[in-house]
Amino acid sequence: MALQYNLSKVYEISENDNEFALQIATLFLDEVPFEIQEMKNAIELKDYAKTYASAHKIKPTLDLLGMDMAYEDVLFIMDWTQEEGKRKEIKEVFRTLKARIVAAADEIKKDFKL
Repeated sequence: MALQYNLSKVYEISENDNEFALQIATLFLDEVPFEIQEMKNAIELKDYAKTYASAHKIKPTLDLLGMDMAYEDVLFIMDWTQEEGKRKEIKEVFRTLKARIVAAADEIKKDFKL
C-alpha cells in the first residue's frame, strides 16, 4: 500500500488502466525530481519566475498522484514567488517538499519495480 502517494485519481480517469498508472509514475520520476532541483537553484538565486515555473509544472502531477501535502507546499511556494518573499521564508517549506518528493519517488520505484 502506497503511503506517499495515492493512485485513486489516476485509476478513476483511466478506468483502472495499469499501463496508464505506470506512465504517470514514470512521468513523476522523470520530471518532478529534475524540477525540484531547478526550483532549489532558482530559490537560491531568488529567481522568482523560474521558481514559479518549476512549481507550476509539477503541481498537476502532485495533484494526480494524491500528494496533497506536497501539493500544498507547492501552492505556498507559488504564493511566495508572487510576493517575492525572502529566501529564509521558504527554505523550510522547500526542504519539506523535497523530502516528500524523495520519499514518494523511492516508494514509486519500489512499487512499480522501476
